[in-house]
Amino acid sequence: MDTLANYRKIVQDTLQKYVDIKYAYGDIHNEALFDPKVDRYMVVSVGWEGMKRVHGSLIHIDIVQDKVWIQRDGTEDGVAGELVEAGIPKDHIVLGYKEPAIRKYTDFAVA
Repeated sequence: MDTLANYRKIVQDTLQKYVDIKYAYGDIHNEALFDPKVDRYMVVSVGWEGMKRVHGSLIHIDIVQDKVWIQRDGTEDGVAGELVEAGIPKDHIVLGYKEPAIRKYTDFAVA
């Protein structure tokens, strides 16, 4: 399997786990939005918490020029570690939600 196909599979498998998580409160569920043609992958939380509407991105990942860009990570522990454990090298993961000047102080790719 080539690198891009492998990254797509790892990202999709990792994000799918978050779709299966059940919320302990409210009537909220997660939905997967995967578009491998443009390499955009999201998990969106949708539902109701009492009288309040819930709709927002939990995780947003793009694959850009063979690098995995984590654009949004609203998880408790962070999805980057899971991607590394699944086989994506740290130097191929960009923490896009971090300010560019700060990225050089992480263990991950700058861009």
